[in-house]
Amino acid sequence: MSYSNTCPKVTLRQRPGANGRISLYLDYYPAVRNPKTMKMTRREFLGIYIFDNPTDPAFKEFNEVMLQKAETIRCQRQISLLNEEFNLPDNTKRNADALKYFNDYSRYKGDKYIFVCAHFSKFVNGKCTFNDITVELCNKFREYLLGARQLKHTNQKLSRNAAAAYWRNFRAMLKKAYLEKYLKENLNDYLETIDEDDVHKEFLTAEELKRLATTPCKIDVLRRASLFSCLTGLRFSDVQNLQWENIMPASDGGYCMRIRTIKTGTDATLPISDEALDLCGYRGQGKVFKGFTKTMTQHPLKQWLLDAGIYKPFSFHCFRHTYATLQIAAGTDIYTVSKMLTHRNVTTTQIYADLVNAKKRETVNKITLK
Repeated sequence: MSYSNTCPKVTLRQRPGANGRISLYLDYYPAVRNPKTMKMTRREFLGIYIFDNPTDPAFKEFNEVMLQKAETIRCQRQISLLNEEFNLPDNTKRNADALKYFNDYSRYKGDKYIFVCAHFSKFVNGKCTFNDITVELCNKFREYLLGARQLKHTNQKLSRNAAAAYWRNFRAMLKKAYLEKYLKENLNDYLETIDEDDVHKEFLTAEELKRLATTPCKIDVLRRASLFSCLTGLRFSDVQNLQWENIMPASDGGYCMRIRTIKTGTDATLPISDEALDLCGYRGQGKVFKGFTKTMTQHPLKQWLLDAGIYKPFSFHCFRHTYATLQIAAGTDIYTVSKMLTHRNVTTTQIYADLVNAKKRETVNKITLK
């Protein structure tokens, strides 16, 4: 009986770098799939450097220690590949630090993942391996989220919808860990979701939007960024990070934005109106809305709304709701609105159509013969 040697071989290699340093990396043959990018690759750079031809004893000792650490990592990678190839238990991954894994992933995904990692770390008292993660532990964490207090405002409980979002993100991390063989089974098969409460989505009417646009605002960049969101439907994070290089001439003679949304990582090319372009100001380099910060969307935004005679419970994200509802009310089809909002599913956009229908019902009931 013959066997084919298909398991990749992992070799520690060196690459000359700047300032007399040498970068250490792993060379896989044949190529393996990078779990973060999901692309096939031959190289994994370790972020470990040694000195080139050191003469100082301290530098020589440093090189020996770093080479030993790199060799340890190489051995771990080789063992993991062997275990995966022959379907053997991978104790290296099972004993890995789950909190470090989740935290590394959360920095890539954004705030909501960072917050749920902070809650999970608090729940497990700052220590957890993948061997510790069981269905029972996950269900207890679910209960914890439903009764937990906010991290910043400790006197306030997490809303049910925040708990549902955190739980959903936590389960996404569990799935990723399972696909990468850190967990021996997909725990999500045994976990229930947290149902969200229906939340009223606040928005401005066309008349209120016009009134706000003509009301002076003490912070010019807040005014321009807010009205830009109303005219484009962009989220706060996408408005704040919008670069001039993202705005370019479109084939139809107008202008468009080519962006990658911060929240969902969706690539989109979106047309913008002349009014929206005017709000950007003179073309420059770097960020379009320089100096625009999250703190401006708190008290300064509320004060501007009050000055305009608008007393609704309002956040910056409501400008996105405003864009959607006014577009649908103006007759734009829901599919187009969905694409402009970069929604992955039209059912998400349907909420705004329901809001418009509710407003139509209110209008009908204002006329009565009694």
